Order: sequence, then C-alpha cells, then structure tokens
Amino acid sequence: MVRCVIVEDELKSREALKALLSRFCPGVMICAEAGGVESGKAMIEQHHPDLVFLDIEMPDGSGFRLLEKFDKIDFEVVFTTAFEQFAIKAIRYQALDYLLKPIVPEELMAAVEKVKQLKSKKNSFKNIETLLSDVGSRPPEKRRINLATADKIHIVNTDTIVRCESDNYYTHFYFDNGSHLLISKTLKEVEGMLEEFDFIRPHKSHLINIHCIQNFNRDEGGFITLTDGSKIPVSRRKKEKVLEIIHNI
Repeated sequence: MVRCVIVEDELKSREALKALLSRFCPGVMICAEAGGVESGKAMIEQHHPDLVFLDIEMPDGSGFRLLEKFDKIDFEVVFTTAFEQFAIKAIRYQALDYLLKPIVPEELMAAVEKVKQLKSKKNSFKNIETLLSDVGSRPPEKRRINLATADKIHIVNTDTIVRCESDNYYTHFYFDNGSHLLISKTLKEVEGMLEEFDFIRPHKSHLINIHCIQNFNRDEGGFITLTDGSKIPVSRRKKEKVLEIIHNI
C-alpha cells in the first residue's frame, strides 16, 4: 500500500486527482489533503507518507518552497501543474515524476508504479535536495546499469548511451560506438531507469542523452540532431522543456 498526501490549492483539481487514484490506482491510500505550503508541511509531518502529489503554484508559496522547509526528504514527490515551464526545476529537485494537468491516467499509473517498485525493492528514497548536476560527479561505477537481452546481461555505462527508441513493448538502445541493443522493456520503464542520468524524452517514442545533443533545428516542427547523426523529433508539448534544457547545458 502506498500512503500519499495531496497538496493542491484548487478543490476541483484535488477531487479530480482523488477520482483518478480511486479508479486507476487501487494500491494508493490518501492519508490527507492540503491546500497550501504551510498546511501541506503539517500534513506531511503528521502522516509520514510514501508519496506526495505536490502542486507547484499555491497562494502561500510554491511546492519548491514547501520542500525546502524539510531538512530531510523521506518521501517521493510527484509534481502536478498546468505549467510546463517548471519542468526543469522539478527535475533538479529530483521529483519522481512530473504530471501536467489535466492528468492522463496512464501517466498517473506509471508514477504510482514507480513508488511501488521502490517500496518493494526497499530502496532508500532519493534526496530531493540533490541537484541533477550532482550526477556528473558520480564515479563511473555508479553510472552503470544492467540491460538484459535474450542471451545475456550487459553492464553499460549510461554515458555511452546516445539514445533509446520505443518499439512497442521493446526498446532499442543506441551507443556512441555504433552498437545497438534491443531489450524487453517499454520506453516508459527505460525512462525510469535513466531519468537521474541526464536523459530527457522529447517525443513519446524517443529518450535521449542531453550530452549528445548537437543542435536543435526549429524547422519542420522542430528536431534535435545528436552526435551519432540521428535526428529526433520534438513534440509540441515538449518543445519548451527541451529548449530550456538546451539553454542550461
């Protein structure tokens, strides 16, 4: 059971999220609700949830301000907002997920599933105060992941992955040496594996290493050229997020 607190100033948004959780996420128990920063902090301290659904803009401050009030973050955070321009800051606070309103049930279910997996594996909660830039200082052995193919398990350094591409229930991995792997995980699952290693998803079918971006072409709706020469389309919904990431590289 995942215990959660909802911090959202709009009653309609709280009710909509509660309805989605009730219908699509039966393993979630809502412990409390709050409509602002101070009341949200109080509810979190009282109920010690596994997960906090946190709005970003509220009358008495931002969701980021709420997090800064905690010396230690021992819960997962899923930001909920109607404004995509906050995505980069949410990533830097190492949120578990970032859901745009109106919330899509499939994306909500995927976020909750991440929490369940973390609980089942008894992983320690990530320190949300650690910025994304800290990832670059990790030693090489901490930047490796396991990829299982049909005949073997490959141990790869995330820095060598240029991009990943969806193929229904499979994902293609493309590496900087020109090699390629096909694994039996969805791109959404792969995104969960790589989200803390400077990877972004500019399109529903593509996940890319931001350090492999060569340029962003605004023509034809917009696409990114990577170091391996591949051209990755950028969806209209992700365009502003991608531009902000590029400006911060």
